[in-house]
Amino acid sequence: MKVCIYGAGAIGGHLGALLADSGTEVSLVARGNHLEAIRKNGLRLRMGDKEIVARVPASDDPGDLGQQDFVILALKAHQASAAAASMQPLLGSETAIVTAMNGIPFWYFYGLDGPLRDHRLEAADPGGILWDTLGPQRVIGCVVYSAAEVVEPGVILHEHGERYSLGEPDGSKSARATAISGALSGAGLKAPIKPRIRDELWFKLWGNLSFNPISVLTQATLGEMASDPGTRAIARAMMLEAQAIAEKLGVKFAMDVEKRMDISRDVGAHKPSTLQDLERSRPMEIDALVTAVQEMGKLTETPTPSIDAILALVQQRARVAGLYTAK
Repeated sequence: MKVCIYGAGAIGGHLGALLADSGTEVSLVARGNHLEAIRKNGLRLRMGDKEIVARVPASDDPGDLGQQDFVILALKAHQASAAAASMQPLLGSETAIVTAMNGIPFWYFYGLDGPLRDHRLEAADPGGILWDTLGPQRVIGCVVYSAAEVVEPGVILHEHGERYSLGEPDGSKSARATAISGALSGAGLKAPIKPRIRDELWFKLWGNLSFNPISVLTQATLGEMASDPGTRAIARAMMLEAQAIAEKLGVKFAMDVEKRMDISRDVGAHKPSTLQDLERSRPMEIDALVTAVQEMGKLTETPTPSIDAILALVQQRARVAGLYTAK
């Protein structure tokens, strides 16, 4: 099995190092100083007292790596459109793409029963570039329950979490989903195949759409936001609006909002990725996490006053910092 990690940053590096260490044929797409360090010293993954060094092919040109059985797309959502055309050398007729990204994915409505079947979400896929260039039929959904950080070029620090839930958009337990699940499980990760992957997406998104933008506005950690009565109330309102949207689309939530916020509280002093981006002057992941939910609210005629307010504030904060250019 040939697996290319497209975007060998924190999550991609975590996956790539473990897969390579377990014997999977792995290659990496990375860039800049991170790529130079990987080529010189290998991809280094630190997990507690253990360090894995994966010496695998790495390039900023996918054409160097050849066609793959699986491409794990581990970019930030806002980076994916620009990368779509360059991914083509990796894609054979049967290549599957595992979307290991936060937020509402470009393929969300692909094959979904109901009046919005095959609808394209502009906030998740501006101009339909991903839909047209990659194709939703290639996709295996992936919900990431892992926190990691690039602490220096070529070095990934894994903080917590080892689950990568997988699922076909049509809910089937396909041969390709079974194959990549087996590879991830063989690398020591939890990789269940979920028949209702969209339920999993919303469960994760509940926290991302609320605590990520609030963290940008407050500079607070997950534990601080979910413990403070004021920010917890704002997050609750946003999550309830999102729940109303998702349930209109057939999603079932396995727990209530309070328990979901308690999970975030118990993570403690972790800074959400969007706050990390602000602190490091990197373009911020807003549209797939929040704007797409607002768009889905309009599609389902669901009011989203709390989401609208926080979205306007975080967009302005990001524009002032020069880290957000979307209209």
